[in-house]
Amino acid sequence: MSATFTTLSMERTAGAPPRFKAKTAGVLYLLSVLVASFAEIFVQGRMNVAGGLIAVSLMIAATLFFYDLLSPMSRRLTLLAAAFNLVGLAFELLRLQPQGVNVAVVFDAFYCILVGYLVFRSTSVPRSLGALMALGGVGWLTLLSPVLASYLSPYNLAVGILGEGSVCLWILVMDVNVRSLLNTDDEVQK
Repeated sequence: MSATFTTLSMERTAGAPPRFKAKTAGVLYLLSVLVASFAEIFVQGRMNVAGGLIAVSLMIAATLFFYDLLSPMSRRLTLLAAAFNLVGLAFELLRLQPQGVNVAVVFDAFYCILVGYLVFRSTSVPRSLGALMALGGVGWLTLLSPVLASYLSPYNLAVGILGEGSVCLWILVMDVNVRSLLNTDDEVQK
């Protein structure tokens, strides 16, 4: 019975209007960040692990919604971005941090850079949002080097949060015209 429910839910979501998908992606993204932050700051032990699982699950769903929305712009780049984020989420889920490097955040950095590029190419969203998202990815990349990350802290973290947060908030607050979001400079010039 649950398999039938899941199949029906996926079919309904697949046929949902793009605006609904965009708002859902924004809500899932925001909830993921809030749950992860709450679990990291206020919760210990098994509940922390549970909070992490919930946050990762929400981010997986948000990633899939963003893939669905952005794939008409460039299926390859969107697939690559989604793959980076999903691999990073797997590292986060397993809590793998080889040599003290948070690999999940590094994969998220590449996701941010690629999504930032796609948003930058869009004609209906301010290009500054795409640039901020890409710069946020660069901020997360500084975590590859603990020395560099420590030197640039808290600015690198602020840029990362501002970049990802600005796109998320834009989707939630503004009435996004998804059809014009998918128009890029290349398509406009044709």
